[in-house]
Amino acid sequence: MKKKILMLAGDFVEDYELMVPYQSLESIGFHVDVVCPDKKAGDLIATAIHDFTEYQTYIELRGHNFVITKDFDKVKLEEYSGLYITGGRAPEYIRLNPKVLEYTRYFFEKNLPVAAICHGIQVLTAAGVVKGKTLTCYAAVGPEVTMAGGIYKNIPPSEAVTDGNLTTSPAWPGHQAILAEFYKLLGVKITI
Repeated sequence: MKKKILMLAGDFVEDYELMVPYQSLESIGFHVDVVCPDKKAGDLIATAIHDFTEYQTYIELRGHNFVITKDFDKVKLEEYSGLYITGGRAPEYIRLNPKVLEYTRYFFEKNLPVAAICHGIQVLTAAGVVKGKTLTCYAAVGPEVTMAGGIYKNIPPSEAVTDGNLTTSPAWPGHQAILAEFYKLLGVKITI
């Protein structure tokens, strides 16, 4: 039986921050269940493409549609080997759902691997699981990490920070780094 990963997402999740880890984890043999509050398997969520131009912050363009793979209310946490929290705008509102916080806390209570990217760290701060942990995120979320008792590390977006069962990266340029760390936490060894 394939190991399973639970992935939290929602409307206007950053396109790369959903698609790249979803496809990468599936390509090496994991089964990934992508869930969203109030959505069932087969429902669509909209993604957003975030990019930097001449403005002081990123711009957002409409991305692809993504088909949710599992009913949110049918998740059985004991079936999963790890949790992946996507970024974009979705974390700012999915963190308001008590079940999202419950799901997140479960993985920390069981010391199971957790990866969170960009704004996905907002779910971690709302769940109260970053106290004493060193992590990174999109710079604008850094103050939330500090207020939640975490140790914010400002690193280039192509890097990742791992502390215990948690690996984080500031943004999608860090996919290679965060996925490599998540694979290690999951016990995956890839040789060439």
